[in-house]
Amino acid sequence: MPDGKPAGIPCIQLDEDYRCKLFGKPERPAFCGGLQPDLEMCGDQQQARTYAINWLNALELATLPD
Repeated sequence: MPDGKPAGIPCIQLDEDYRCKLFGKPERPAFCGGLQPDLEMCGDQQQARTYAINWLNALELATLPD
């Protein structure tokens, strides 16, 4: 997405299962590779997927344009 991804809009590089189609490829944006999971974003191992999705949704809402 040349001009960035608007908040609330899924990345155009996600497949139907919300997995990155560019993962491991050189054309993957540096920003995406720099977003590394950690305890703050993912929670503990049992809740990681749900917790991370909720964390990312909160980040999206916090960065919505006025």
